[in-house]
Amino acid sequence: MTLDRARAALGTGAWTDALTELGALAEDDGPQLADALEVQAAACYGAGDLERSLGSWERLYDLHEQRGETEQAGRAAAMTALHLLIDSGLMATVRGWNRRAEELLGPTPESPVWAMVAMVAGYERFFSGDPVAARELARRAVELGRERDVVAAVVVGRTALARLRILDGAVEEGLELLDEVAIELTSERVDPLTAGMMLCELVCAAQGVGRHDRAREWTEVMQRWRPGRAVGGINGRCRVHRAEMLRWSGPGEEAEAEAVAACEELRPWMRREYGWPLVELGTIRLRLGDLVGAEEALLEAHEHAWCPQPALALLRLAQGRGEEALALLDEAVAHPLPMPSKERPPFVELRVAPLLEAQAEVAAVLGRPQAVARAAERLEAIAQRWPGPGLCAAAALARARAELAAGRPAVEAGTAAVAAWADAEAAYETAGAREVLAAALDAAGRPDAARLERDSALVAYQAFGAALDVRRLLAVAGQGEEEPGERAPGPPVAVFERLGSSRRVALGGVERVLPDLKGLRYLERLLVRPGEELHVLDLVAGEADPQAPEGVVRVDAPGLLVLDEEAKAAYRRRLAEVEDDLEEAVRTDDLARQEMAARDRDYLLAELSRAVGLGGRDRRTGGSAERARTSVTRSLRYGLARLAEQHPDLGDHLSRRVRTGTYCCYEPDPLSPVTWRMGQRG
Repeated sequence: MTLDRARAALGTGAWTDALTELGALAEDDGPQLADALEVQAAACYGAGDLERSLGSWERLYDLHEQRGETEQAGRAAAMTALHLLIDSGLMATVRGWNRRAEELLGPTPESPVWAMVAMVAGYERFFSGDPVAARELARRAVELGRERDVVAAVVVGRTALARLRILDGAVEEGLELLDEVAIELTSERVDPLTAGMMLCELVCAAQGVGRHDRAREWTEVMQRWRPGRAVGGINGRCRVHRAEMLRWSGPGEEAEAEAVAACEELRPWMRREYGWPLVELGTIRLRLGDLVGAEEALLEAHEHAWCPQPALALLRLAQGRGEEALALLDEAVAHPLPMPSKERPPFVELRVAPLLEAQAEVAAVLGRPQAVARAAERLEAIAQRWPGPGLCAAAALARARAELAAGRPAVEAGTAAVAAWADAEAAYETAGAREVLAAALDAAGRPDAARLERDSALVAYQAFGAALDVRRLLAVAGQGEEEPGERAPGPPVAVFERLGSSRRVALGGVERVLPDLKGLRYLERLLVRPGEELHVLDLVAGEADPQAPEGVVRVDAPGLLVLDEEAKAAYRRRLAEVEDDLEEAVRTDDLARQEMAARDRDYLLAELSRAVGLGGRDRRTGGSAERARTSVTRSLRYGLARLAEQHPDLGDHLSRRVRTGTYCCYEPDPLSPVTWRMGQRG
């Protein structure tokens, strides 16, 4: 039987096979249509077609309602609300579909679907900043789930209650409750979608209070659990968490690779929440010194109506735009966006903790002692209410910055900050704290101790791959760029020749031979055209055909439509649902709900606008240019790193003068130009 074969394929995760088996069954108005639509919804979701999955649930809702099957229609409405909650970030639409479920279930108060309705409503209230209602609904979900054997409602409700205890300030109690939930999630009793989403929630809960140790532990649990069991975007969510762990510890290139893979995997499922992996990618690229790549990711996150702070402000600081950076942070702290963020729920001071941490750093660089002190005081109050290694370390470092900015002895505070970040096992943050401690030791007249701290920070930055931080510390130590008047004249010629499958490089009398890596072949094409920007697709095409001219061979594969016709129609339906929610919020004078619904409406309008280009043509995303950018950047960085190991002087010059991104370029040093001798022998 076709439907049985489709279900069997669904059970093994063969999503495409399930859809093929269904064939026209989900289109024919026959006796099996309802069952076929439910299988289609699950298969489309597994295959990454979120809008078609939602459309299938909506069709199932319409079908049951037309047949007068109110309980089944209520369940379809609740499932639509659940999937919107998981992936869209549009709380107004979640409320609308859950309300439909409640209306339909009125005649059947004993239905088990009520447990699902309470479960969805509780998390919607949590993400919308209403902890009182969230707690009441989560308790009801647990009660109804146990009474009517709806396991998902029980574990989701318990997760919400534990997170609320943490946000009440009972951090250890809440984490212990989540430990109990974690055991349940990895059992066979919980369906894969619920288990994966709640494991993600556990990691987010730990990160929100700076418990990196627990976040790392639960990420490992999620990583062990997911093979063969994860559905939908769960694999991508796990990758984001792995990228977050590597952002603290390094190496940075591995963190970036995980973040890039997460973005690629999550694009089919996520909508507004897609800004989450993009911000993670931008933050990692910033730490690696890829300012162009960081800006691309962070601005795309902003286009998805996701707050890119504090990463965007720190990027502006790295670009030399400190005043703009501080203004961005001041605005973000004063008016934090009420986003449905998993790590930073929109109703407690925790949501501004990362902003205050960055505010203290930027204000210290700009020499604003009062601003540093205000940020430190507020961050200390947060860390006192929600104690945890990460928050306490951030508060300690902000205090050290404040003492130093005020001209007071900061050695003790700086030492405490280094120790706190080291205890939190965050290598990059520990290196930053060592720099602050070194400045305090210099101010105290202890240069040898300061040098020791900077040397330790340098080692950590090098291990992470933080190019800009390494360059800055080398300059402080007198090993980097000298002042123009002190620059020693360099050799007029550098050699970059290919010798069969090897490459000969030479500069300043030092000659080395190393394998001819792909990244070095990309580099060669940049060196022969100094000062010109070459598109990554040209570099990839040139690698396949070295004689191919730039600007002629490039063919950008079309990639995915930003929104296909089905998605556009779905977004228009969502827009109507949001308008209904907004009207009700206005009638009830609910200002908070009005603000959130208005943001949902603005996001949907922006997405519909972004999907259409000049002349009404559909825009596409995720094509070959996006993939090539990642591949070329990674290959260039790897090649430069291997070259620097063999020839540090040449590696240092090229790391400073080669710019990566969608367009790559070798920018000659105007103060000390290098003449390149290229060619091929053997």
